[in-house]
Amino acid sequence: MKKVIKKPSTTLFPIPAVMVSCKGPSGKANIVTIAWTGVMNSDPPLLYIGLRPEGRHSYGIIKESMEYVINIPGARQAKLVDYCGMVSGKDVDKFEAAGLTPVPASQVQAPLIAECPVNIECRVTQVLPLGSHDVFIGEVLAVHYNEDVLDEKGRPDLDKIQPYGFCANEYRLMGDKVGFFGYSKKKD
Repeated sequence: MKKVIKKPSTTLFPIPAVMVSCKGPSGKANIVTIAWTGVMNSDPPLLYIGLRPEGRHSYGIIKESMEYVINIPGARQAKLVDYCGMVSGKDVDKFEAAGLTPVPASQVQAPLIAECPVNIECRVTQVLPLGSHDVFIGEVLAVHYNEDVLDEKGRPDLDKIQPYGFCANEYRLMGDKVGFFGYSKKKD
């Protein structure tokens, strides 16, 4: 196999495309679309989001409130996710414009997005300036699932959630299951 070398870049895919909700001291909630997000730690559970300090209305809100909600959309919400990343909360009430419903969270002031099948409440424990982006590390305080995306044992059903990823500037649906944790060691 012949390899082609490219310049260094953030070529990691798929990465989740999520809507992060936040709420400032004015009481006005906002949504920002984020693709720079992921798991940092399991105990305590820590997730991160990466935001550009300049030009992002939500950056100031999250920096001041030190909390946010990661809302995991399903494939049906891809156009809304894209829209919320293309307009500024300085100019538009994204909840109203996108027809999304803010729902009070249980641990933070930032609202959940009702239409997203999964919502993760986070409180910022650390902010790391890295250059183009600052990373907001958030401790997970609560996780919410829409009842209709859980299986009969109460576990998330990924076929019902339909999570998707951001891949080379495209939104891509996750494919079929190719294995499970530990299957390489399981005896046939």
